[in-house]
Amino acid sequence: MTENKLEQLVAEAANGGKILPSAAENLGKWMSQNFLPEWAVESLVELFENGDFGEINDRFFKPLAFGTGGMRGRTIGKKSAKAELGKISEQGTPEHAAVGASYMNDFNVARATIGLFGYCKSYTEANGGGTPKLAVAFDVRHFSAHFAQLCASVWRKLGGEVYLFDSPRSTPQLSFTVRNLKTTAGIVITASHNPSHDNGYKVYFGDGAQVISPHAEGIVAEVNKVAWSEVGDFLNINLDGVKAVPQSSEEAYVKSIENCVIDKDVMAANKPKLVYTSVHGTGAALCPSVMRHFGIEPILVEEQMDMDPRFPTVKQPNPEYAETLSMGIAKMLETNADCLMATDPDADRMGVAIRTKDGGTRILTGNMIGSLLAEYRAAQMKAKGIIVKPENCAFIKTFVTTPLQDKIAHTHGLKCLNTLTGFKWIGGKLTKYENKLIAATGSDCTDKPYAERAKLMQEYSTFFVFGGEESYGYLGTDSVRDKDANAAVIMFSEMLAYLKANGRTVEEYLDSIYLKCGYYLEELKSIYREGAEGAAQIQSFLKTLDEKPLAEVAGVRVAKSVNFNRDEIFDADGDRIPREKFFFYTLENGYSFAVRGSGTEPKIKFYAFAVEKADSPELLETAKKTARTELDKMLGGLAEIFEKSAKQA
Repeated sequence: MTENKLEQLVAEAANGGKILPSAAENLGKWMSQNFLPEWAVESLVELFENGDFGEINDRFFKPLAFGTGGMRGRTIGKKSAKAELGKISEQGTPEHAAVGASYMNDFNVARATIGLFGYCKSYTEANGGGTPKLAVAFDVRHFSAHFAQLCASVWRKLGGEVYLFDSPRSTPQLSFTVRNLKTTAGIVITASHNPSHDNGYKVYFGDGAQVISPHAEGIVAEVNKVAWSEVGDFLNINLDGVKAVPQSSEEAYVKSIENCVIDKDVMAANKPKLVYTSVHGTGAALCPSVMRHFGIEPILVEEQMDMDPRFPTVKQPNPEYAETLSMGIAKMLETNADCLMATDPDADRMGVAIRTKDGGTRILTGNMIGSLLAEYRAAQMKAKGIIVKPENCAFIKTFVTTPLQDKIAHTHGLKCLNTLTGFKWIGGKLTKYENKLIAATGSDCTDKPYAERAKLMQEYSTFFVFGGEESYGYLGTDSVRDKDANAAVIMFSEMLAYLKANGRTVEEYLDSIYLKCGYYLEELKSIYREGAEGAAQIQSFLKTLDEKPLAEVAGVRVAKSVNFNRDEIFDADGDRIPREKFFFYTLENGYSFAVRGSGTEPKIKFYAFAVEKADSPELLETAKKTARTELDKMLGGLAEIFEKSAKQA
């Protein structure tokens, strides 16, 4: 009876123009497949009867696409039905994830896992047979543990072998575990630094990197084949036969971080005084113990060390925001510490605030942190004899990460590879380099000491020195194939110890890089547009850029535009960059900017880059002021262009 009532309500709302045609169509597809449990149908009926048509549109205006890296979306609605809320947990988690084609819920998770298993089964059969194996990790978010258990249950019911963490673990640890346990694939349930109402599903393949071509397209195709009618049989969780990730694998992950340390002596003799906060996230599970493993006793922001999906002490659990770091900065001042380090909910990103020479504080951008680490690691690896053939060594970064790192690579004689946004592309490059080593030597040589393997990589392939992206993600070795905040904390600590030994501050070190390479300043401006209307505005703007490039911004003419969706672009290795709706502009004044829609959040992103000459301390101070003024003008002009487009969409 409830299902018949829902069909009637949908028809009435659609005929009356109260819901979008696409929402009505997607609702119809779901109802016709007869897989929704009674509580889900009751929830939808309640939303219709309450006249929450905007909520219905947001939930059903489009399916939650299983993209090349997985999926991410809301798991708690803006408005929730009583049947969804049910018995709410002590940490505010409803009994059920919100019903909706465009939401992260049991239905989308089960369907995605069925499709992933289908692809992995075909892959293993084509490569010698065997049982498809899966490793599953999860962060602290609402429903993360539940979704992880659902993934494991689905995989087992289909005949696969599963390793499941018993408590929250970081995304980079999942990447390592896939390689360590030699599983066919891996899943981590996380929405990274998104707002608390979101969750996500990220897929990794056997190399430990997020999936890219050809596996990505193959997995997407298999997921799209799964009929919704198949999903109902997998919604009840059964963990019989699911294996726990062995302790030895966790110990091996911590051990692998030792390879990120270049100078163990400087670390031992000049331990920095550090404050750490996990901002209620997964970093609390391992990051402090990793620091202690290297002899550093962190001062913890205790109020933020409880894992809590509500992230109660911050507006958003993103370590790039000053407000998110405020409690940590207060602790840094209170304890007279050298530095604050903060990690995001799945501990793959790290933010930093430092003490200045005058006793104040300064928050570093992701570009600054990455550039400091890039310079330090390149210089010290050369000094320690790890880098012996610079031309066969590389930084790997994204196009939207500061060009200062290209310049740093050039000053050291290294290659700098630029990729599309997303660490999966960096991970893919690392796999290619490792495969080249295997082809030459018959082994990945991971059983050899780090320095010896580094020389073999330089002899037969390309040695990875450092990689990162402007959004606070960094990587120091290829044993992990994703950004790693657990390791980044240690790399930054080593750099601090080196500076302490030489009587220098972080600001002085950063300025020395500018004096050598020029002054670079970057700024990211994100404009949010939620829901069906917002998505249409963003896509309309990107479509316009794809068809007709901008001619000027804030009164400055465009000197060059690159359309990654249409132009042929190659990286420093000569590899073709995949097509994507991503646009890069250089202005006549030498400044540049990039435009792309976020793949994980409802927003358009404008990345702005300034560069000024800085041959002396005096010129550097002038360059800083000029760059700030001109960059603000450019970003203001870009915002005006987008708002004008949004009104016309």
